Amino acid sequence: MWLKPEEVLLKNALKLWLMERSNDYFVLQRRRGYGEDGGGGLTGLLVGTLDSVLDSTAKVAPFRILHQTPDSQVYLSIACGANREEIMKHWDWLEQNIMKTLSVFDSSEDITNFVQGKIRGLIAEEGKQSFAKEDDPEKFRETLLKFEKCFGLPEQEKLVTYYSCSYWKGRVPCQGWLYLSTNFLSFYSFLLGSEIKLIISWDAVSKLEKTSNVILTESIHVCSQGDSHYFSMFLHINQTYLLMEQLANYAVKRLFDKETFDNDPILDDPRQITKRGLEDRAHSEQFNAFFRLPKEETLKEVHECFLWVPFSHFNAHGKMCISENYICFASQDGNLCSVIIPFREVLAIDKTHDSSKSVIISIKGKTAFRFSEVTDFEQLVAKLRLKCGTTSNQYHDISTE
Repeated sequence: MWLKPEEVLLKNALKLWLMERSNDYFVLQRRRGYGEDGGGGLTGLLVGTLDSVLDSTAKVAPFRILHQTPDSQVYLSIACGANREEIMKHWDWLEQNIMKTLSVFDSSEDITNFVQGKIRGLIAEEGKQSFAKEDDPEKFRETLLKFEKCFGLPEQEKLVTYYSCSYWKGRVPCQGWLYLSTNFLSFYSFLLGSEIKLIISWDAVSKLEKTSNVILTESIHVCSQGDSHYFSMFLHINQTYLLMEQLANYAVKRLFDKETFDNDPILDDPRQITKRGLEDRAHSEQFNAFFRLPKEETLKEVHECFLWVPFSHFNAHGKMCISENYICFASQDGNLCSVIIPFREVLAIDKTHDSSKSVIISIKGKTAFRFSEVTDFEQLVAKLRLKCGTTSNQYHDISTE
């Protein structure tokens, strides 16, 4: 697999990489402990543990190719491979397509720039469709390689996201990596020769909950086929639980709500499911449930603001939530104030010309709602007017009493 060119250090105490081939511009290396009798002894064991804990690509890709020039001490990683056959294809390609061209350049800087441009072009061509929706396509490519090599799941299985965490085997925490894909929850850990590989199908999950006790302050409990599994030490446990809940719910829909599943193009094609898409769907479902809106509504924007409550004569702090057909507000300061405004009821949308950054929404029945301290309130007014097909009122001094 071609890698985004990054600088690497060759000097280290364990001599983690061994030289296999080299020429004036490229070096092919093998990870210590791989392909050696006895696994490379104690050093190989330590290297394997280090790769697992640090989530190193070398765990599943023990071969790599570096670029270097004769008058430079800087090395750049440009490719990795799971086996000798795979890495040799990359090596042969470099010799056939790059080597002859490099001799034309006069400076090492030009050589390095040319190699980097070629590699980046190859990566862009490979991932043009597959990783366009990921936050960090380069990192995701490497993680996908580890996921595919470790678990051997079907090719159509789509990795959604991954997290560093601990899996509790009895009372012993095992540090590793949790992988969430469209059909499975998978975990992998390798510590000092002890390997843990766990694969749980989402449709086999009977219980999914956040728990806490004396030993574990916060953890996620997964129950499958009568076995309990505990995962902890998440950086963002609420976000992780939200995505796990979404994937488990989709597995249930596949089994019991086939019609809805078939009518949803994103759910019907697992390749369209992404981490960001799952988070957006979860927020929309929470939004619809809280305000009791139709399930077809999708949360588009959220703005923190204050709503003037005339009968109590105070501003309630909360959030304005906007979907395709509704403007909603829910207080967050304990005042239990909520408002639902259908776009079809809106007559006019105005803004004040003072420092309050206020948006005034007039509806049928001679009622108006005033939302103040709205960030980017001018842009919001323009968007809402476009949605409602309205213009401003003939007068700006609207009484919100």
